[in-house]
Amino acid sequence: MPAPLTVRRATDADRDPVINAFGRCTDEEVTSWVMAGESDASFRDSQVPLIIDSALKQDEVWIAGAGPDIWAVAIWQRVDSLDRFRADADQARELHRQNPDFAPFRRLAAVTAYLAEAHPQHFPHLYLQVMVTVPERRGHGAGGALLDTRLALLEAEGSPAFLEASTERSARLYSRHGFRRDSRPHTLPEGGPTLIPMWFRLP
Repeated sequence: MPAPLTVRRATDADRDPVINAFGRCTDEEVTSWVMAGESDASFRDSQVPLIIDSALKQDEVWIAGAGPDIWAVAIWQRVDSLDRFRADADQARELHRQNPDFAPFRRLAAVTAYLAEAHPQHFPHLYLQVMVTVPERRGHGAGGALLDTRLALLEAEGSPAFLEASTERSARLYSRHGFRRDSRPHTLPEGGPTLIPMWFRLP
């Protein structure tokens, strides 16, 4: 009998399998746009460990899977101010300044600048920075299970959550789990995806 699907918050002991699972999801819309023209290996080797190490230290990393296998990963940030978004934008802008011909840094500067300027100032709230599912497990309910588990805790707290869906398909998934669209979508430059702001339980 197959192992049941389980959801839990990741710990430092999960670091390597989380990095492996997250690194297999290079086709996530914003990631794919930022890294266009670069190899998947470049993103997996240089960026994914930094993303996961930072999230395990500062944020909440939630995983869904069966047995030891991780099917999906979600990173949630607790937001009390815009300071972190502004710092990320400053860092990306400096990377672009130092490497003006490297297109991923230009696109990263564009998306972080948007987040710093447009992120809602309804504090505190939980922010779903990213949620990904490994390719062969898509459509098996792992993403929905991640949402159900974390949003149930938010319901108990009476707290809101915010995200930007990067496709209409993902927006429909989030809608089914209680998120509603808020304000106007924003299309990133250079053929980038359209980000769809959505709230869960905004008073």
